[in-house]
Amino acid sequence: MVNFLKRKKKIKQPKVKKLRVYKVNTHKKAVIALWMLLITSFCFAVYKNFTAINIKTVHETKVIDKEIVDTHKIENFVKNFAKDYYSWQPSQASIESRNEAIKKYLTEELQTLNVDTIRRDIPTSSTVQNVEIWAVKQDGEKQFQVTFTVDQFITDGENKKSISSSYEVIVYVDDSGNMVIIKNPTICNIPSKSSYEPKTKEDDGTVDALTTGEINEFLKTFFKLYPTATEKELSYYVKDSALKPIGLNYSFAELLNPIYTKKGNKIQVFVSVKYLDQQTKVTQISQFDLTLEKNQNWMIVK
Repeated sequence: MVNFLKRKKKIKQPKVKKLRVYKVNTHKKAVIALWMLLITSFCFAVYKNFTAINIKTVHETKVIDKEIVDTHKIENFVKNFAKDYYSWQPSQASIESRNEAIKKYLTEELQTLNVDTIRRDIPTSSTVQNVEIWAVKQDGEKQFQVTFTVDQFITDGENKKSISSSYEVIVYVDDSGNMVIIKNPTICNIPSKSSYEPKTKEDDGTVDALTTGEINEFLKTFFKLYPTATEKELSYYVKDSALKPIGLNYSFAELLNPIYTKKGNKIQVFVSVKYLDQQTKVTQISQFDLTLEKNQNWMIVK
């Protein structure tokens, strides 16, 4: 009995094998996902950058194309039209001739609109003395707005006078380059004199009296020579062709209101120079903005 119990104690219980549990490394996956996102974002940014550059280049090219549009033929077309449109005599033949002439420029609708603009009993006659184009602006696809002035000599019986008027028209240009006016001459304004006055230049006292005297003598000598001087003669007074030969028959008279300002080792000069034009006998006043420098002698460097 005892032996049986001992044998029973010696019987080992079978061990239960533990199942191996594999842990998923979530941290590693997150890192990979972040790198993928970063690479994708970088590629997208590079793509957008190149796309933006291409768009900008196309846009700039279009602007350049607009700037170099040749408007000479449009200007000539409007000038010729104005000469016919604003010229007439108080006679039936002249009026009919004018109406026929302006058909070369106007749409049929505008031709009808202008039939009675010059009446048969009109007491005046008009001669165009000058037509001047002030502006040509693109106004939609294939259309150009043209602003111009007309100088006319008007005769009304014994009364004679010159007048100047400003108008604008719109010209349509087709694919073949043919033109037609689609807006009747319409009164408008043109730019007038501006009230702007630049700041008066003043001597700031930075150049002493001795130096001022030297520069005065240098400039008098130079401007006496300048109108007829050759390039070699100018080289004794002018550095690096800052002023070029002009070859004019002018006689030097005097310097007017020279203003000197010291800038480092250079002197800036603003001066008016009075000349007599030997051909027209008219006094001519030129204004010069110069920079002088002295090594051994004074030289115009700019």
